[in-house]
Amino acid sequence: MSVLSVAFSGFSLGLSLILAIGSQNAFVLRQGLRGEHVFLTCITCAISDAFLITIGISSLAAISARIPELEPFLRYGGAAFLTLYGARSAFSAIKGGAVLSPNEGKAAGVVGTLAVVLSLTFLNPHVYLDTVLLVGSVASRHEGAEYIFGMGAVVASFVFFFSLGYGARLLRPIFANPISWRLLDGVIAVVMWVIAFALVS
Repeated sequence: MSVLSVAFSGFSLGLSLILAIGSQNAFVLRQGLRGEHVFLTCITCAISDAFLITIGISSLAAISARIPELEPFLRYGGAAFLTLYGARSAFSAIKGGAVLSPNEGKAAGVVGTLAVVLSLTFLNPHVYLDTVLLVGSVASRHEGAEYIFGMGAVVASFVFFFSLGYGARLLRPIFANPISWRLLDGVIAVVMWVIAFALVS
């Protein structure tokens, strides 16, 4: 298999794993709609994915096999965080108001935004079970070209997150209506709760 084919395989797998709407993607979409720290949000998500993919290809699969206690810790910790963040989004959906307007309300600070992005990324067990373990195991099948495969997956992350974050601007006319923002917060809450429930069920 050629280098280009291996890289494309990694790109396809990486894109398929992050394409579905999840808590992290929902937050990136919301930041893009608000025009709030979009570059920081996108670059943090993409670099975090690159870091986790590298770990998956290099060693985490073996570590998890040797430390089975790691999986339930990540699972329940992530479920707790997603439940709390979902409650926050649900409260915003019920309350409504100017804070949901992309041009009004107090913007979150850089530190606050970064903390949320990192939490949604590293407290989500699916990141470790899918992005890390799955990408790592599939990459191992391409002996001698594991990192080419991983590079394809990393490129997929950068393309996806920046497309989602900056492409959200096209949806701003729809979200000029406060009701649309309340619906988005409601969807985000449901997505987070569903993921949290799935993690502990």
